[in-house]
Amino acid sequence: MAKTLMLINLVTILFLLIFPLLAVSLEDEEIEGEYYVLDSVPANHSARRSSRYLITSVIKKIKKGTSCDAKTNPNVCNGVSANNGTSLLYCCKKHCRNVLGDRNNCGACGYKCRFGERCCGGVCTNVLANRTNCGKCSKKCPRGVKCDYGYCGYA
Repeated sequence: MAKTLMLINLVTILFLLIFPLLAVSLEDEEIEGEYYVLDSVPANHSARRSSRYLITSVIKKIKKGTSCDAKTNPNVCNGVSANNGTSLLYCCKKHCRNVLGDRNNCGACGYKCRFGERCCGGVCTNVLANRTNCGKCSKKCPRGVKCDYGYCGYA
């Protein structure tokens, strides 16, 4: 009976220590929204150029994970800025990826962030202990408050 109680206490303590780490790693900025809204219409856009109104009123969207195969959809995301400069799209393994926020393509295609890190502005950042990126990118802790395990003032 005493061993069972000790085992339950040990499992509870491990869960309380590991859960904040898992919660931070399970969040994914790429899940927010289904489309990238381009900052400008690319030069190869297929809209007719006979009307200035049509050109300025077109809002070009690219669905996240769009195929960028050279045969079927060339140059769809070749260094394209989107979402008011917060996304930069590149073709990584035949799919459009945001190299400013994708943990598997951070800063460049194929550059993966480690466990506990997120891609903040194209740089892998430890969000478990960073006051200016606590738990997620751009979440700042108040002055004098530490970031522990991805939470401001955890202790």
